[in-house]
Amino acid sequence: MPTRGRCLCGQTSWEYSGDVTWACFCHCDDCRRNCAAPVVGWLGVPIQNFRWTGAAPRTFQSSPPVRRHFCDHCGTPMGFEADHYPGGMHLYAATLEDPADFEPQFHVNWQDKLPWLAMTDDLPKYDGTLLHAPDELRDYDKDVL
Repeated sequence: MPTRGRCLCGQTSWEYSGDVTWACFCHCDDCRRNCAAPVVGWLGVPIQNFRWTGAAPRTFQSSPPVRRHFCDHCGTPMGFEADHYPGGMHLYAATLEDPADFEPQFHVNWQDKLPWLAMTDDLPKYDGTLLHAPDELRDYDKDVL
């Protein structure tokens, strides 16, 4: 059974089959500003197992290798693709049909965590991006259906 997600208004939605490759919290300034949130929950899935449903999202190229997808109607951030993460689609955990199903595995950009945000979990914490986490956490080819 596919896992599904949607934007605030419901016009843009997505689904993927299989397992997530990774799930994490990101503390970087770009993610925070894109979502106006102190931390962002992400899940990564192989692009081969993913598809947009409903209205297609708009895409904003925030830098040459990075494309951020959002609902053209309500503006909800929906996903992220980057040349340096080939084969993967990054999805905002809060867009899951049931965000309570999100099970984070680690933190990235821990050095940028806001000092007033209390996060006391015992998950691994990496300084830098997902590119600085262990290779097996970002290998999109391991579970391709």
